[in-house]
Amino acid sequence: MLVTFTTKANADIAMFGDVAIAMLKMMGRIGTVPSAIRAEDVPEAPGCLKAAVEAGKTRRKGRLWRRVEINRRVLPNDIAAR
Repeated sequence: MLVTFTTKANADIAMFGDVAIAMLKMMGRIGTVPSAIRAEDVPEAPGCLKAAVEAGKTRRKGRLWRRVEINRRVLPNDIAAR
């Protein structure tokens, strides 16, 4: 399954369903598709996503096998600018 994120501000972004749902859950959403993120929830989403990415880095230390983590697949613009 592919999930497409749409917004009037940018081009659409398509992601594989499992990755998109994991990212939605990291941002504090339920993870159901289709769904929407309300404007008032947008400001907290990057902070939640960044915290989840940092927690993932902590959990995977010491593993011999590394999968491609979500922070390698997607990075919000305001986090990338820091």
